[in-house]
Amino acid sequence: MSLPVLQGGFTKSLAITVLSEVGDRTFCVAAILAMRYPRRSVLFGCLSSVIVTTILSALVGKAAPNLISREWAHYITTFLFFGFGLWSLWEAFNEDDDDNDELKHVEKELANDNFKKRNWPFLTHFFSPVFLKAFSVTFFGEWGDKSQLATIGLAADGDALAVILGGITGQTLCTIAAVIGGKSLASRISERLVTLMGGVLFLFFGLLSFFSPVVAE
Repeated sequence: MSLPVLQGGFTKSLAITVLSEVGDRTFCVAAILAMRYPRRSVLFGCLSSVIVTTILSALVGKAAPNLISREWAHYITTFLFFGFGLWSLWEAFNEDDDDNDELKHVEKELANDNFKKRNWPFLTHFFSPVFLKAFSVTFFGEWGDKSQLATIGLAADGDALAVILGGITGQTLCTIAAVIGGKSLASRISERLVTLMGGVLFLFFGLLSFFSPVVAE
């Protein structure tokens, strides 16, 4: 595969999203909800949420060069890649591979969720309660994670549309796998291996970004 292809926003966004989301919080949310409620409603709710968050994140990144120079946006994105890479490697070497903490945490949180006690008088006229739950839990779970911050950085340093398409494609693949595979699939995923692979990928793209020229404004 040629270097320009690897440097493409779509490829970077797709690869980073898949390795960041597999086995992560939102993956576990979709897997658990799909076992409790109709899969179609869960799938549409989770997909709608990740599509919205991906687009919003890319728009934030797209607006960044209006606040700072393209050169600084490039340097910040490179720094994020290296930072996330080292962070992921540290997590991989310090977590217990035999204990899926993320899945257990999400299960506990959903078990104590008071969603049924909430009133959605307006939204329930248009969407099912299951759709709203899948959307809201996924939406708030996405904010601040590595894939979202990486999406912002990629959009700031390159083609925002390509980043959006790559991110949505990756999120769709992960969500479909989670809904179909359910808790059984989520519990079999090696968090350490996925995190390690994600760390290596972040560092690899960080090196590509470091040695690539800054796109002219």
